[in-house]
Amino acid sequence: MTTAPVSGSLPVYRWRLAPDGLATRRQLRAMELRPGGQDVAAELQRPRRRRGPLVAYLYRLDLAKPVRPMTPARWAALAKANTARRICPECRRDAGYVIPTSLGACVPCTDSN
Repeated sequence: MTTAPVSGSLPVYRWRLAPDGLATRRQLRAMELRPGGQDVAAELQRPRRRRGPLVAYLYRLDLAKPVRPMTPARWAALAKANTARRICPECRRDAGYVIPTSLGACVPCTDSN
C-alpha cells in the first residue's frame, strides 16, 4: 500500500469532477482491478461543513493491474480467520456469529458478567 502523499504536489479535483481514466480504490476493486504499486495520481476532495474535506486518492486506470485470484491456501486462511472471530474467548464455544469487539465475548458471557 502506498503512503498518502502531500496534497500540494497532486492535482486536486472536487467531488464528482474527476476526469476519466482515474478511479478510487473502491472503484478499481469494482472493476476487478488493483493499483498495482503505482503512486497516487490525484486527490478527490468533498467539502464538509465545520470539518476538513473528505479525501479520496485516485489512481490511473491504464496502470492498474488485475486482482490476484484467490488460491485454495488463501481461502483456507480466510475461513480460519473468520472461524476464530466466532469463538468466545471466555467460554471457548462457537457463538454462531461474529463476536462484536465492543463486547469482547458472546452475549451469554457478557450478560452473566
